[in-house]
Amino acid sequence: MTDDINARHTDKMRKIKQARDKMMQTKTEEKGLLIVHTGAGKGKSSSGFGMIMRCIAHGMPCAVVQFIKGDWVTGEKLFLRERFADECRFLVSGEGFTWETQDRERDIAAAQNGWKIAKEQILDPDIRFVLLDEINIALRYDYLDIDEVVDFLLHQKPPMTHVCLTGRNAKPELIEAADLVTEMTLVKHPFRDGIKAQNGVEM
Repeated sequence: MTDDINARHTDKMRKIKQARDKMMQTKTEEKGLLIVHTGAGKGKSSSGFGMIMRCIAHGMPCAVVQFIKGDWVTGEKLFLRERFADECRFLVSGEGFTWETQDRERDIAAAQNGWKIAKEQILDPDIRFVLLDEINIALRYDYLDIDEVVDFLLHQKPPMTHVCLTGRNAKPELIEAADLVTEMTLVKHPFRDGIKAQNGVEM
């Protein structure tokens, strides 16, 4: 009985491999991707920083431009600035979430400064991957012009540079322009049970 199950499994995996090998032969194009991580669930920034780790491992110079979060002390900021400053630039523009600053004009100025910095990093020929962390929040509140951002990413971004944009409520125009969009779905979160953000998990 076991031998029969194993034989069927081997035959099934062989057929899957043949189909996959055939499919992979058609995937030959390379390009710098526009990537969007959005949705109410946790993991948008975490996934973006995971790609930063991959870039570092592959010797790909990269940059992070962090919107909104401001002076938050996060593990990724400490890790990259203290251990991989030569491999990854970590730039912060923002003074905290909008309910912290309570000053729309300051928030707009910080977001626009962040976008200026972001464009510089994207256009830098030495940089291969740029993470725009929480830029979707700035776009959601119209601190930045969505048309300007999309136009720049589509027409001025170097063709082999990857850009990842994170944050809830990604605008439809950005989703339409992107090559890869992932929506994180919230199923359960400990915050709802009165548990604060935990180091190593959320910070």
